[in-house]
Amino acid sequence: MNSIPNILSIAGSDPSGGAGIQADLKSIAACGGYGMSVITALTAQNTHGVRAVHVPPAAFLVEQLAAVAADVRIDAIKIGMLGSAPNIDAVAAFLREPRPGPRPAVVLDPVMIATSGDRLLSADADAALRRLLPLADVITPNIPELAVLCDAHPAVDWATAIDQARSVAAAHGVLVLAKGGHLEGGDCPDALVDADGVLLQLTGSRIATGNTHGTGCSLSSALATLHARSGDWAEALRSAKAWLTGSISAADELAVGTGHGPVNHFAWLWAGNRLPGRRQTTAAWWERISAIREAIDRLAFIRQLSSGELDRADFEDYLGQDALYLRTYAQALSRASELAPTVAEQRFWAASASECLEDELLLHRGRLGDEVPEPSGTTTAYLNHLLASGTGYAVLAAALLPCFWIYQDVGVRLAAANHPGHPYADWLSTYASEQFDASTARAIEIVDDLLAKADEELARGMWTAFEASGVHELRFFAQTRADALIPGEAVADSR
Repeated sequence: MNSIPNILSIAGSDPSGGAGIQADLKSIAACGGYGMSVITALTAQNTHGVRAVHVPPAAFLVEQLAAVAADVRIDAIKIGMLGSAPNIDAVAAFLREPRPGPRPAVVLDPVMIATSGDRLLSADADAALRRLLPLADVITPNIPELAVLCDAHPAVDWATAIDQARSVAAAHGVLVLAKGGHLEGGDCPDALVDADGVLLQLTGSRIATGNTHGTGCSLSSALATLHARSGDWAEALRSAKAWLTGSISAADELAVGTGHGPVNHFAWLWAGNRLPGRRQTTAAWWERISAIREAIDRLAFIRQLSSGELDRADFEDYLGQDALYLRTYAQALSRASELAPTVAEQRFWAASASECLEDELLLHRGRLGDEVPEPSGTTTAYLNHLLASGTGYAVLAAALLPCFWIYQDVGVRLAAANHPGHPYADWLSTYASEQFDASTARAIEIVDDLLAKADEELARGMWTAFEASGVHELRFFAQTRADALIPGEAVADSR
């Protein structure tokens, strides 16, 4: 996917700009997406209410959907007001159509109840909407709509709202975003709920403003956009709620109409903030290199080292290259200590460099003596990558992290395979170290902090360095004679 996802909104229009398609497009743009719109209904409305609604023929809705899908990649879909049973059935048919590429995530805001409390859908449209629900990934009903979907009275407390959300999630196999905005009290909680219960709950204080028109539309389209960028519903909800809170807080800065005004969709950006949802985490990076980690586990070298079947010559080849690697790796750790902005981080990297030389090289020398081979091309390439990353602290720290994390991850399984009489027992025992576990956790924490403060360009450079180190780790393990897998092929297989 490109860095800017394409988000399709299928909804009705609001000529005053506060809700519907207009709010969706603003929300999508504010959250870092490219917005597209297929209009299901035309309304005549302003900040005081809706005066008239015109629903074009469903056949024209089908033409709009077909035109967009034939030309533009769709990364996520937000569905709002559909207006009629034929429109709902047309959208359902569109969602069922097979298409090349990944299936776009679908967020459905079931527009069923007007602010006045009036039902907006006829009985046949209500039934059609219920058939549409299982085709969504997340639905975002307000309190009255949630009650309609589970055939109950509207919740008057948060616990009841959660129970109703669980009921709807179980009935339709979807995630439900329970929203507390319609409840009484000073809190406005939101929770992502599945059939088993709450996956994520976020709290927030109610903001004293009458300008909240279109908040449901805005939140659902922001959620779709931010999920398209992160791939994680919980992270998308965190970012969407933070963005919407800022938009509501700044709503009174606008002067739109004399009634129930809109939220300030671009306040977050106009205040000089980065796009919501830009924050990445090393946990997400770790998942992104899962194929590389799985390829490492499949290597004959790793499997034979674990079982004790590894040929002694192959083991010594590995030790020789590892000894060469560790010497220059210690230099890279020392460079990180020089660049680190805090004393605590300086001490961490310096201690890691010292441990690398004093502990691990002693074990190598005990097995190899003074016979250290020439560095292989694979070893040299890895070391050159680490040294080249040393021009900036954040990128270097990201490049060093897989050296901790992958070694620890592989080591957990190797240490578990150790037993008395194992031919490499002393070597495998080095993998089971609480001190190294703590060091790995500290390295993760440092890089996460750096990532949270990084702008988009720096974050991209950090990820590139992290991923490259993961690839080099795979190639390093794959270079011995124990493995028939050529390093280049191993990397290709991991992608």
